[in-house]
Amino acid sequence: MTVMPTDSASVPPTAGAGRYAPSPSGDLHLGNLRTALLAWLFARSTGRRFVLRIDDLDRVRPGAEQRQLSDLAALGLDWDGPVLHQSDRLHRYDEAVDRLTAAGLTYECFCTRREIQQAATAPHGPQGAYPGTCRDLTPAEREERRAAGRPGALRLRSARTDFEITDRLHGKYRGPVDDLVLRRGDGLPAYNLTVVIDDAEHGVDQVVRGDDLLPSTPRQAYLATLLDLPVPEYAHVPLVLNTAGQRLAKRDGAVTLADRRDRGDTVRDVVGMLAASLGSSGGRADELLTGFDPDRLPRSPWILTPDSLVSTAGGP
Repeated sequence: MTVMPTDSASVPPTAGAGRYAPSPSGDLHLGNLRTALLAWLFARSTGRRFVLRIDDLDRVRPGAEQRQLSDLAALGLDWDGPVLHQSDRLHRYDEAVDRLTAAGLTYECFCTRREIQQAATAPHGPQGAYPGTCRDLTPAEREERRAAGRPGALRLRSARTDFEITDRLHGKYRGPVDDLVLRRGDGLPAYNLTVVIDDAEHGVDQVVRGDDLLPSTPRQAYLATLLDLPVPEYAHVPLVLNTAGQRLAKRDGAVTLADRRDRGDTVRDVVGMLAASLGSSGGRADELLTGFDPDRLPRSPWILTPDSLVSTAGGP
C-alpha cells in the first residue's frame, strides 16, 4: 500500500511547522502513535504545517517505514509535502560540522563507550555530562590514539555548562550542556546534530515529543544558537508506560495497530483509547482537533494496564 500525504489547503505555505520523526526500526506502538497524534494536534490547532521525517541513519528494518506511514494515515493524520529522510541529507550535516570545526568548536574524542559511561557517573560536573576527557589532548596524544586504532568521534567544544529552554507543558527548564557528540566514531552524524539541522531547514518551529527527551533539549537549543538557527517551541508530552513503570515495548502485549486489529479492534477503537488517555473522545484525529487544548492535557504518564488492552470490538 502506498501512502500519500494529504495536502492541507487551509494551511498557508509560509506558516511554521510541527513534525513527527520516527525511526524505521519497527512498528509504531501505542506510545509512538499517541505522541504522533499529539504532535499533529499541536500543529494543526495552531495553523502550522505538519512535516513527516524518517530518521533512518541508524537501525532500519525492511518494510517498517511503509507500515509506519500506513498506521499514521489510518489514524487520520496527514502531512504536508513529501516524506523526508535523513539519509538524503548527509551533506547538510557535514556542512554544519565543517562550520563548527572552522570556528574551533570541535575536537576528537577517543573514549570507549565504557569509559564514557564511567565518566558520566563520576561525582563531578553535571550528572550524566561528558567531563571533557579528550578535550585538551595534545596533537601527539591524539596521534597516539589514532595509531592504536581507536576510532575518533567528533565533539562540540562547548562554552556553556547549562542552557535554559521554555517548554509548553513544563515551563522554564534549565538542563546541562556538555561537549556533545556531533559525529560518531563510525562516521555517522549524531542525533543531537541532525535534529537541530533538520528542524531548522524544514521550517519546524514547534517540536512535540516524549518527555524522556526533555533533558537533552538544552543541548540541542544551545547548538542551534551556535549555528545561528532558530530555537523552536517545545512541548514534551508524557510517555506511555507499562505497569512496571517502563517505556512501552512489544513484549507488553497487543500494543501495535496491527496487534489491535488482530484482536478485533477497529481503528476507531484504537483512536478512542488514545483519546481517552488524553481526557478527550473521538475515533479519528480530526474529531479530536475541535476543542484541543494543551493546557488540559495530563501531565503524568499513561500507565497501560492489562485492562487497557482488553478488546472493545463488538461494543456499542
